[in-house]
Parts: sequence; structure tokens; C-alpha cells
Amino acid sequence: MSVALGLQPQSALLNDLNAHLMNFYSWLKKGLLIDIPLKNDSSYYYVCRQRFNHLILEGQINSLNAAELFYFLNRTGYNGLCRFNNSDQFNVPFGRYKTIGYIQDFTHYIPALRNFDLISMEFMDLPLNSNDFIYADPPYDVEFRKYSSTDFTWNNQVSLAEWLSAHKGPVIASNQATERIIELYSNLGFGIKFLEGPRRISCNGDRTPAREILAYKRL
Repeated sequence: MSVALGLQPQSALLNDLNAHLMNFYSWLKKGLLIDIPLKNDSSYYYVCRQRFNHLILEGQINSLNAAELFYFLNRTGYNGLCRFNNSDQFNVPFGRYKTIGYIQDFTHYIPALRNFDLISMEFMDLPLNSNDFIYADPPYDVEFRKYSSTDFTWNNQVSLAEWLSAHKGPVIASNQATERIIELYSNLGFGIKFLEGPRRISCNGDRTPAREILAYKRL
């Protein structure tokens, strides 16, 4: 999304509450070379899913193997979904792809991520300076919001919007253009820009463009 916003930051603090995603990016930064087999096979997929969930239970979510399996499961699972249950267990079923263009060598990402700090924590705890630019891309205000073991509720949406409003520096936030999201950010003094967001991956296979917003803070 930084490209869509016309941004090419030299350094940044990247945060996501999904620790598995941030572990994958951490290994990209180190120069990820995937050593496990990558094959579009149902039986193999479920063996890998079981192995990934076992690593979670064993507290090894920051391991190289966890990063490899996270990539494989997300490329091979149903309809591009990333979903965890309340026990933080990955539960997406096998996909229906005829062919998959897997990548095993990610070392070309090293320069792009060299000056990026990668963390996983609640947004309110982020170590920010008052003049930092914030781009917030939370789970959208739609039916599916469970990208980690905890759901991103409406109360979380309100808390995030209020937290962004209180930040002294520039802010941009993206979200689905639902009536209550528009009202929430408008009432907090944000400017609103509407756009049509492409849907190349969705939980139900619907690829119809969705109306989205970019809420920006007037300084």
C-alpha cells in the first residue's frame, strides 16, 4: 500500500499483531531461502499445517521453519485466506489451485527491508515520536476480521481511530467504506477520500471491487 500512497520511505517501523506474519518478514529481512518441499498436494498440505501448529504450541513461532511453513500454507491454502482459531492454530483448508508459482529464494528482499524495524504489538504500545507519519491499515470493517487468534472488534476500530486522532503527526488510515467507519472518522475531523479497492483474494471468492476510504488527518 505504500506504493499506492506514493511513499518510498528510507526507514520505517512495521507492526502487525499477527506475530506469524512478522516472523515471516523478519526472515525476509535476513535473506529467506526456503528449504522445505513446496508442492500443491492435499496430504502434504495437512502434514505441514499440523507441523506449523505444533511449532506454535511449542513456542517456536519465530523459527525459520515456522516462516517457511507460513509461506507455504498461505500460498497453498483455500482462496488465499490467513485465519487462526482462538487457540492461535492455523485452520485454513487446502486450496483448489491447479498450479502455484512458489518462490524459494527471497534474498532479493534484503535491500528493501534493511532499514525497516519489524515488531508485533498492540498499536497503543508502539514507540512513536510525536511527529512520525502513521499509515494504519487495520482489519477492515467487514464480516471476516480474524487474522490472528483475537478478533478485531468494533471497539478496536473506535480505539484505533481515537488513538490516530490524538497523534500530533500526519496520519492516513484505510478501511472499508461502511457507514459507521465514514461517520467515525468524519466525526473525529479526518478528511475522507473514496476509492475502489480491487479484490484479488477474498474469503468467498468474490472479486468485485469494494468501496474503500483513505481517512487523512488535516494538520
